[in-house]
Amino acid sequence: NAIAVAMAMGCSTNAIIHLVAISRRANLAVTLDDFDTASRHIGVIANIRPSGDRYLMEDFFYAGGMPAMMNVMRDKLDLSALTVNGKTVVENITGAEVFNDDVIRPLDKPIYAEGALAVLRGNLAPDGVVIKPSAVAPHLLQHTGRALVFDDYPSLKASVDDPDLDVTGDDILVLRNAGPKGAGMPEWGMLPIPTKLLKQGVTDMLRLSDARMSGTSYGGCLLHCSPEAFVGGPLALVKTGDRITVDVPGRTIHLDVSDEELAARRAAWTPPPARYERGYGWMFGRHILQAHEGCDFDFLETQFGAPVPEPVIY
Repeated sequence: NAIAVAMAMGCSTNAIIHLVAISRRANLAVTLDDFDTASRHIGVIANIRPSGDRYLMEDFFYAGGMPAMMNVMRDKLDLSALTVNGKTVVENITGAEVFNDDVIRPLDKPIYAEGALAVLRGNLAPDGVVIKPSAVAPHLLQHTGRALVFDDYPSLKASVDDPDLDVTGDDILVLRNAGPKGAGMPEWGMLPIPTKLLKQGVTDMLRLSDARMSGTSYGGCLLHCSPEAFVGGPLALVKTGDRITVDVPGRTIHLDVSDEELAARRAAWTPPPARYERGYGWMFGRHILQAHEGCDFDFLETQFGAPVPEPVIY
């Protein structure tokens, strides 16, 4: 139900991380494939930004809010599921009314025919990279471009305002070492479009990273690239000038470099030093999971050990 509603809502890419982590703690693990499967048959019916281009969350609330949207899509839900208030889904949504059917659309009039998220895989992201296609310029959904690589966020920020930066709107900006172990996976994923291109009228371009981004962000951002560069994921092997092919309908992302060349780069790659040698950061680095696994601590997952009982109180 959570995945279905997220797809219809035009949800944040962060929904993937949260729901995967929650499910793994509950020993009901969902995977990226569950999101991609749902996205294929549940369209975006919440016409709000950034998937929509007119309405805001306040408008969604006054149009009937979440109960109304769930009532519209009730055929996509398990109505018997118990919820946190002790009632079933059907008890919570029965009678909920849509007051503006341009904000909350019928299922047969979505603003985007497929769901909010797509999961791509390939030699650059064996464990997946996610994108929000409903918020991407259509011409970028199938695109090949030259990689412009940055090893850290300060390097990126220092370059984007350079009027002489060697970049075009067809290029693909790449930021790495911004994943769970590399940087704590901050919301750096909406890489800024270089000022030079903004002045030329470029409003969107493909941007790839192992970071995440805010749910209110938009554009051609490929996020959560897994495994991350810091642990030696293929993202660590990309060089400026390489060609990257992205096919959102085909759900693929490919670094157009031969296997032999990638093997040579892998052999020459040197792991970065650990970010922390003690304290919380040390524990975080040793136990945090990759993006496709929910970015949770491994010791909080169900299979790590027996449940912890409530403390004894005397």
